[in-house]
Amino acid sequence: MVSVLQNVAIDCADAYGLAGFWSEVTGRPLHPEDKPGDHETQVMLPDGPLLYFNQVPERKTIKNRIHLCLRPETSREEEVERLLGLGAALVADHRKPDGSGWVILADPEGNEFCVLRSESDRAAMSP
Repeated sequence: MVSVLQNVAIDCADAYGLAGFWSEVTGRPLHPEDKPGDHETQVMLPDGPLLYFNQVPERKTIKNRIHLCLRPETSREEEVERLLGLGAALVADHRKPDGSGWVILADPEGNEFCVLRSESDRAAMSP
């Protein structure tokens, strides 16, 4: 079974700030007309979901975790370190010595997202 996200909407206290974080995570730009203080900001993902960030008066946390597809040219460990360097916080580390498992991080608003093994890690383990 394959699930395809069409759009992702995240309610947060600072739409532009959180969108900037996810722009760095994904390596994709913010919508060119968005600016600080906007009530909705978008991250432009090619051939994928639009990430909508909606400004709300209080802090909100999404209930479902976002499963993040990693850059294929980096290992999961490198990607986790990159995301921590961008301001993510480590929530739980479920990595095992055999390379299986996942890591749960939180973005600056506290929304949790899972980091799965990257394509390069999976390819290295294939026979």
